[in-house]
Amino acid sequence: MANLSVNLCGITLKNPVIAASGTFGFGREFHELYDIGQIGGVSTKGMTLDPRLGNPVPRIAESRGVILNAVGLQNPGVEHFIQEDLEWLKSTGTCVIANVAGKTLEDYEKICARLDGLVDMIELNISCPNVKSGGMAFGIKPETVEEVTARAKSGAKHTPLIVKLSPNVENIANNALSAERGGADCVSLINTLTGMAIDIERRRPIIANNTGGVSGAGVKPIAVRMTYEVAQAVKIPVIGMGGITCAEDAIEFLMAGATAVQVGTANFTDPYAMPKIIKDLNDWCDKHGVAELSSLTGTLQLNGK
Repeated sequence: MANLSVNLCGITLKNPVIAASGTFGFGREFHELYDIGQIGGVSTKGMTLDPRLGNPVPRIAESRGVILNAVGLQNPGVEHFIQEDLEWLKSTGTCVIANVAGKTLEDYEKICARLDGLVDMIELNISCPNVKSGGMAFGIKPETVEEVTARAKSGAKHTPLIVKLSPNVENIANNALSAERGGADCVSLINTLTGMAIDIERRRPIIANNTGGVSGAGVKPIAVRMTYEVAQAVKIPVIGMGGITCAEDAIEFLMAGATAVQVGTANFTDPYAMPKIIKDLNDWCDKHGVAELSSLTGTLQLNGK
């Protein structure tokens, strides 16, 4: 049996497999199928200070190898999570990562302060529009990435802060460096790519919001490349995600420089995806004589070098 544990910002995860935000709720439904304590961590449904109803329907569309979503951060609000879900989720023994979002810098600071010390880690969704700056997402420009990270870290004084990076940018490595300068303890990537699917009979976008976030197996090569670029640029740990469906996919991200990985869309097509990935990671390590899974991180050797 290989040692699958990893150290992420001083926290030991029993394995590097984390449920990605927005694909796992708060874990209760999946816990009916298997003990979620066996996975490395859970990044919760994205939370805001106040409850949100989300976008109008339809807000999910399928395409070849991917899905598009424009759920719009539907969630019950941070206080509901603290009162109804937090202690239960902690009792499962998995690492609890609170994914949070806001409309203003003040929102990010307040929600991080509210969760500070209550959860194991906080993950910032910075792909949200800044309502005080014309609606451009916080995560687009390096300077706003640094600003929102610094404000969030001023609230999360005692809790490791992960910044989830948008791929819809000019240079994701520069944005990762900005998050690091702003005080991030870790970065995660990639968040969804922006896409569109069209109903050719109606000649209209399938999603009511017109565009949506693209995720699923088809985005993996892009995500692996960006993970490698970011891991080369920053000194803080990297969590890789985007299209992971099997252990071999996860190993690609580790070799590219990730300390841990998040699994998202695969949970929709197979609710047992993560336990299978964990088992197969162990089998792969045994087959290849790898005693410590963490030893794979950053071992990619480029051709021609």
